[in-house]
Amino acid sequence: MIKQQNFLKSYGFSIILIISIIIGSILGFIFKKDAAIFKPLGDIFLNLLFTVIVPLVFFSISSAVASMSNIRRLGKIMGAMLFVFVITGLIASIVMIIGVMLYPPAEGVKMALGSGVNHEQIKLSEQIVKAFTVSDFADIISKKNMLALIIFSILIGLATSASGERGKPFSGFLSSGSDVMMKLISFIMYYAPIGLCAYFAYLIGVFGPELLGAYMKAMMLYYPTAFLYFFIAFTLYVFIAAKKEGVVRFWRNIIPPALIALGTGSSMATIPANLEATDKTGVPRDISEVVIPIGATMHMEGSCLAAVIKIAFLFGIFQMNFFGLETIVTAIGISLLVGVVVSGIPGGGTIGELLIISFYGFPMEAFPIITMIGTLVDAPATMLNAIGDNVASMIVSRMLGGKDWMNGD
Repeated sequence: MIKQQNFLKSYGFSIILIISIIIGSILGFIFKKDAAIFKPLGDIFLNLLFTVIVPLVFFSISSAVASMSNIRRLGKIMGAMLFVFVITGLIASIVMIIGVMLYPPAEGVKMALGSGVNHEQIKLSEQIVKAFTVSDFADIISKKNMLALIIFSILIGLATSASGERGKPFSGFLSSGSDVMMKLISFIMYYAPIGLCAYFAYLIGVFGPELLGAYMKAMMLYYPTAFLYFFIAFTLYVFIAAKKEGVVRFWRNIIPPALIALGTGSSMATIPANLEATDKTGVPRDISEVVIPIGATMHMEGSCLAAVIKIAFLFGIFQMNFFGLETIVTAIGISLLVGVVVSGIPGGGTIGELLIISFYGFPMEAFPIITMIGTLVDAPATMLNAIGDNVASMIVSRMLGGKDWMNGD
């Protein structure tokens, strides 16, 4: 009886979410296109999450930085975080390279190209400026400028810490704000079963038939690879970070944020649940409150997988040889650039796709082709992107806290 109570305490909410998603999927199959009537209920959940994101990111990052007595630790966290982001993105890219070698996604696929797309000339320098800064304080409190908000929050935390005794009242305010935001998240999560049920009904009913079209072969490669990576690679990473106990804690707490990422298609919408999961896993707050929000904008393992399959798909359609050493190396480099660097720039998905086309010299008619692939892989890719941040926070904890970090030794 005690074991049953412990099981329900650990997995009860996750089971409720899974049941709600199954019910939503069944409703989607039954109602088909008419399942769009459920979307408003899902939008309420998504809007609640998006509304809380800006204050949550601000308070969590600024309070974490402000409470650091040793600013050098922040530098160590940032350095370890970037190292983990690059290495895991590289591994994800190589995994999909192997996948497209074993199962070429566009073999035998014939598609009629459209008439191309109109696009504005992108100036990378301007995009970078817009990514890291805003021209007005009012613009900083928008989820559209997440990198700028993160940098602003870090600077606020540093200024608070540098103010010494005079900054302590403000540091207390930031810490209190962070706690309040986490409590607010727990309230919003009570609505998650209804929101996810509605969203999955809408997704399955409206977009399900798209998976049966010309892109089925690419999806037959991406979806199994993504889910195998999710279960195998993430388990391996967590085992390296915290051995068996870490794996148990990770899987005990990761299902809710994984399902939110899968249902909403938003890494940012998953930040609250991800922070809650890292708290329960035992990741130090000063690490999770830096890694999770930053990772939501510039750590995209799912996007690395997607970039490789987009490149291989175009090579297949245009009857080009993808399997030369130079081509493979450049594909890995571009996927890493798309998944770790460009993803942090506003409109990063589109920029990444344009980067692929321009780098290899494909005609602009190829743009809608890989845009559709991006749309179809969005859900599992987002799940990998978001949960990869959770995993990264555990690896960073291991790098900075030693093998017994989870026990606080």
